[in-house]
Amino acid sequence: MTDSKNRDQSSGQAWFMLLLASIFEVGYALSVGGSQAFTVPLWSAVALLFFLLTLYFLSAALRTIDVGVGYAVWAGIGSVGAAVFGSVLLDQPLTMVQSFWLAVIIAGVVWLKLADSEKLKAVAQAQGLIG
Repeated sequence: MTDSKNRDQSSGQAWFMLLLASIFEVGYALSVGGSQAFTVPLWSAVALLFFLLTLYFLSAALRTIDVGVGYAVWAGIGSVGAAVFGSVLLDQPLTMVQSFWLAVIIAGVVWLKLADSEKLKAVAQAQGLIG
């Protein structure tokens, strides 16, 4: 396997781990609400489990992905997921204005992922846009 293929595979695995960390972050946010300030033992245990999983997968992903980009993507997916699932599962309000800004966060996350693409970097380098 070439270095380029190894980098692509490693990067793909890191982004998958970041996605898992983000999903666990949503689970953590929702279960913390269910724990009622950690007074409900079952929900508290679930929150702790999600917290440990999100930390593990986030730290694993950040071995490959730059910290600033990885953290922004993780926080963005976590924020959007918590808002959407909080609205659907917990009957929390979600206004049109909030939905618009959540869409902006999603667009930012997509662009951050695209900016990490090796092919995009190669094209930008060939055009002299980056060094």
